Formats: sequence, structure tokens, C-alpha cells
Amino acid sequence: MVLFDYLMVILGILFLVLGVLIAVAFLTLLERKVLGYIQIRKGPNKLGFLGILQPFSDAIKLFTKEQTYPLNSNYLSYYFSPVVGFILSLMIWMIIPYYFNLLSFNLGFLFFFCVTSLGVYTVMVAGWSSNSNYALLGGLRAVAQTISYEISLALILLSSIILIMDFNLLLLGNYQMLIWFVFLMFPLGLCWMSSSLAETNRTPFDFAEGESELVSGFNIEYSSGGFALIFLAEYSSILFMSLLFVLVYLGGYDLTFFFYLKLGLLSFLFIWVRGTLPRYRYDKLMYLAWKSYLPISLNFLLFFLGVKILM
Repeated sequence: MVLFDYLMVILGILFLVLGVLIAVAFLTLLERKVLGYIQIRKGPNKLGFLGILQPFSDAIKLFTKEQTYPLNSNYLSYYFSPVVGFILSLMIWMIIPYYFNLLSFNLGFLFFFCVTSLGVYTVMVAGWSSNSNYALLGGLRAVAQTISYEISLALILLSSIILIMDFNLLLLGNYQMLIWFVFLMFPLGLCWMSSSLAETNRTPFDFAEGESELVSGFNIEYSSGGFALIFLAEYSSILFMSLLFVLVYLGGYDLTFFFYLKLGLLSFLFIWVRGTLPRYRYDKLMYLAWKSYLPISLNFLLFFLGVKILM
């Protein structure tokens, strides 16, 4: 019986990973379509019905291309850092508070912090092991940015953790039955949204891949499969950040159409921001994290601590 339970858990995890990969594939299609309409053009519309098969064609193209690697690169770390980054981005999905089949994480928030902190190393190693100045610069900038915004994300999440006094993501739904947390902590919700943009290296904070000065950032030397894995990891983390925003601020987890609509709208927001806003300046990005978000999140943290003590 125990073996059967373990097999069911493994099967559930496989289905989850498969679902995430399909969602990532169609998120790239959505992004290309939305950016196309923002720029008054069509986007992919040839392959299949209205371009719906385009992501699969892209995947086949990327994974069948020749894998090149620089002669002076540190080959093992160069080869494995995208793989490890991709595995880490899928591992975070294990904390979704499913009602069935999967493991229930009592320490979901802690697991999230641990895995996202490890994600920094894959970017750093990818930049360093390519043995290219551009890749190293891009990697360093990405690491500095990610570490800065991880601190603000952790402090913003601590306010929610103090309100529910638990690390279990499933409880967030119970506490938001009457009022969503986004109304209780509106400025923090906005800070979380822009911090997650910076955390996932998205416009207007995509300094790791600022084409004008860093050609393509830490992934400049990657081609075919390695590039595809970095790409998949980025889009998987975008989807996960949208999901976490829904869990923490927009009513918690429930298996309804409305839940998936909220998730889709937040993913759309990431794309909309990319199509609309120009890139920020790097020093302003750092000031935003350390001089704006850090004081705001600390003040809110003390405020909610006081509220909890009075209750």
C-alpha cells in the first residue's frame, strides 16, 4: 500500500511537470501574439490553426540544432548549469497546495526561498563557465539583481506569513475567504509584482540581457538545447510567480475557472509590461530595491507584527 502511494505521488509529479511544460510552451505563443498585436502586426499565424503549433515547431528546431560550445569554456559546469537551472525551476512547482495525490508541504514558503536562492548559482556559473567577458558581465549583473530582489521578496512574503502564522500555502485560501490580502496590503502587492518582474529578469528590469551593451547576457554562448533550457526555466518561473501572487494576494488556491483566469491575467501582465515599458537604469534598479522596497517591506512587517500581537 505504501509503495502504491509513492507511485501515485511520482505519477502526480510527472503529470504536474508535463502540465507546466505545456503551459510554458503556450505562454511563449501568447507572448509572441500579444507583442505582435501591441506592435500592430500578427505574430505567429501560419503553423496549425492561428499558429497554435508554433511552440512545438520551435522546440523541435531548438533541440535538433547543433550544440556548440566555446573551446576555452569550463565544459562540465557550462553544460550542466542550464540543466540544473531548469530542474530547480520545476522543483518549485512541488509546493503547489494540491488537495490530492501530491505531497503536502507544511513548509512551502521555506522551500520556495531555498530553491529560488539556489537559482542564482546556475546563472552565475552559466556566465562564468562560458569564459566570455560578455557572459561574465551579464551573469554578475543578473546575480546582483536577483539577490537584491530576493531580499525584498522574502520580506514582503514575511508579512503574509505573519498574518497566517504558518508556512503552509494551503492555509492562505482559508484566511482569504472573506477578503483578499491584496486589499489588506495593497502597496506590498504592487511591490511584490515589480519585485517578481526583477526576480525573473523581465522587462523593464532585464539588465542581464540588455542587448545594446551586453549582447545577450549570461546566455550569449549557449545554443540549441542549452539555450532552450534557460528559456524554459525563465518562463516556468514567470508562471510560478504569477501563481504565487494569486495564492498570496488573490484568494489562495482553488480548482475553479476563476483561479486559472487570475493566473492567466497575471501572466498576461508580464507580457504587457514587456510590450509597453522601456528598460530601467541599473543604478535606479538597485536604489529601488534597497532604498524603496526594503524600508516599505520592513515597515509593513513591523505593522503586521503589531496587529498580530494585538489580536
